[in-house]
Amino acid sequence: MAPMGRKPFALTGSSSKNDGVLARISQSTIVTKGKQAACDATYVGKKLAKSTGKAAWLVATTFLVLGLPLIIVMDREQQLNDLDLQQASLLGASPATTQN
Repeated sequence: MAPMGRKPFALTGSSSKNDGVLARISQSTIVTKGKQAACDATYVGKKLAKSTGKAAWLVATTFLVLGLPLIIVMDREQQLNDLDLQQASLLGASPATTQN
């Protein structure tokens, strides 16, 4: 922190706070438009992340409720078909007559 008796340092050498190079640059239209664009991009990014998270939750829960039980049932059916085919081959029946 600067001592109380000293003036703040400005790059241009003027004594006014608003006349400094950094102050003039930060108040320029290019910088304000850039700040606005950054804020807009942040807003859109947050909305997109929130929507993507909601969509991922919807897909995941739908798969767990509908897809996973279907996969389990299909696996059981395949195991039963394999067991029937194995039993038929042990009994001597031809595999072509046992398949539907």
